[in-house]
Amino acid sequence: MTAAPAISVDQVSFHWPSGAQVLDNCSLQVQAGEFCMLLGDNGSGKSTLLKILAGLLQAQTGQVSLEPPLGYVFQNPDHQLVMPTVGSDVAFGLVDEGLSTPQIRARVSDALSAVNLAHLVRRPIYALSGGQKQRVAIAGAIARHSHVLLLDEPTALLDPDSQLELVEQVQRLVKERHLTALWVTHRLVELDYCDRAFLLAGGKVMDEGDPERIKRSLQTQPSSLGTG
Repeated sequence: MTAAPAISVDQVSFHWPSGAQVLDNCSLQVQAGEFCMLLGDNGSGKSTLLKILAGLLQAQTGQVSLEPPLGYVFQNPDHQLVMPTVGSDVAFGLVDEGLSTPQIRARVSDALSAVNLAHLVRRPIYALSGGQKQRVAIAGAIARHSHVLLLDEPTALLDPDSQLELVEQVQRLVKERHLTALWVTHRLVELDYCDRAFLLAGGKVMDEGDPERIKRSLQTQPSSLGTG
């Protein structure tokens, strides 16, 4: 019996109240344990699809399903880090799980170790770099034992070194922790780190498969996708 995909999007359509169509019968599947990237020109519907998967938007038609629980990482980490220190922010997502204080501390310690931030558990959030803030957001998902990570252009606001560090870290976490990740990007160089890629155009998946093949194809076409 074939296992159900960890992420499934089936014939999803979405339009804004103005009538502007964003997604048009969009479908894709991500298998458990895959690190996949979703790319396309500006306005292709990448972030909208991720928000629908996360439950932040409701599609007009179609079906989506994910293996719960899920973690969502915003493009700007300041939009989701709400507590004053690293440790308290990672612990914040555990308050509804009925865990004891020792259990919460163990979850926080494990999650911060996974993203190489255990030494910053008491560091104020405001004192972190952009890359460190993104890693705290990921640690919060790990602490909740999320099976699926949804990452919406998480490197867009980072410097080149931090961009590379973050994508390498997510690649490692997917393998070591048996996670599933769908990463929205506009940077072709990031395709070097994923297992498969999906290209959105006209509100639907126009190509999918080998990241290197898709990258080579896009490098010959004019678009808003970047190599840096």
